Parts: sequence; structure tokens; C-alpha cells
Amino acid sequence: MNKTELIDAMAADAGITKAAAKKALESFLGNVEGSLKKGGRVSLVGFGSWSVSKREAREGRNPQTGQTIQIAAKNVVKFKAGSELSDAVN
Repeated sequence: MNKTELIDAMAADAGITKAAAKKALESFLGNVEGSLKKGGRVSLVGFGSWSVSKREAREGRNPQTGQTIQIAAKNVVKFKAGSELSDAVN
């Protein structure tokens, strides 16, 4: 399912227009992103939680040449599925 299909499904399920569903989805995504940028955590009980983790700088290898390269440190987003979501897909 892509973003357009999700908007269509949200509009149909909630009985709202596609424009309203798109606005709601973009608001949700923007608020999750904003919270994660501040170093926070977003948790939806039963669905899952998003958090930010720091990945340290490390040494890697270029697979084509075998040359050693430095990989910069960065923040990565992690998602941990909740129990209800895990049970639903199993």
C-alpha cells in the first residue's frame, strides 16, 4: 500500500473526503517527524513505537574495490511493533 492508497482507504473508512484524509495523514506524519527530531519517542499502544537511536561512526569497505572507507555517525529511526500489530500479522 502506498500513500495514495492509504489516503483512499482512510477516507472510505472514516467517511470523509480524500482531501481531509490527506490533511490528517500529513498532520500525523509531520507530528511524528517533529517529535523524533526533538529526540522524543512516539508510542501508539498496541500498534508500535518510533524512537531515534544514534549510530556511531565506523569503518566499512567499498564492495567494488575493497577499499576501506569511513562511514559517518548519524541518527536512525527505529520502529518496534506493538503486541496487537504483531499478533495481527501472525
